[in-house]
Amino acid sequence: MATPEESEHGERVARWERRLEVPMLLLASAFLVAYAWPVIESDMGHSMETRLQILSWTVWAAFAVDFGIRLWLAENRPLYALRRWYDVVLVLLPMFRTLRLLRMLALIRMLNRSMAGALAGRISLYVAITSALTVFVSAITVLDAEQNAPGANITEFGDALWWAVVTVTTVGYGDYYPVTFEGRLVAVGLMVIGIALVGVLTAAVASWFIRNANLSESADAEAQAAPEPGQTEDEGEGAAPRSGSAPRAE
Repeated sequence: MATPEESEHGERVARWERRLEVPMLLLASAFLVAYAWPVIESDMGHSMETRLQILSWTVWAAFAVDFGIRLWLAENRPLYALRRWYDVVLVLLPMFRTLRLLRMLALIRMLNRSMAGALAGRISLYVAITSALTVFVSAITVLDAEQNAPGANITEFGDALWWAVVTVTTVGYGDYYPVTFEGRLVAVGLMVIGIALVGVLTAAVASWFIRNANLSESADAEAQAAPEPGQTEDEGEGAAPRSGSAPRAE
């Protein structure tokens, strides 16, 4: 039976995406390293920064080629492009330094696409990894936007990570806050995502408690139904007559 993805866009596209799950995950991880390293270590050498920029552009080109192939394989190409509008935007817009927010969306989209297939059926693990990834990428992005801005108070990765954690949990102490327009856009997106993640995590924890409570009740019921040590099964039931003691006929 065809999956919804195969029914909507064709079997060839679905098969291509399944085959490239692991390579895309590796490429997205490489892109994350190439983006995060210069932000965290702003005083790195020029040669290393150039290598990381080349790596970023190479990975970006690989994802552009991947999207072009998926678009070519799709049965209804306009519909596929419309449903994958975020891929179109990420591929067509160049990776300028001013598009930090776009790069955050690109990172989350790249990694999310690969993890969705690799962790299918493992909802809790998927949510945990997605939450950690969102916090980390948001911290990197806001640090990239804020660290050289006048009057900024988020200038180190530790401060950015703390800000991302308290923001995604909707606590918001206010000790660190973005002052740039791009940083505030990241904050808005992170707060919206945080509300959704808190709801999902709350549901997952509640489901875990309910499942354990049901298992405990089932175990107690089985223990009560089981015969005591030294007691035969017939005696435990108290209903079946003993062998050879049939009732007399009056």
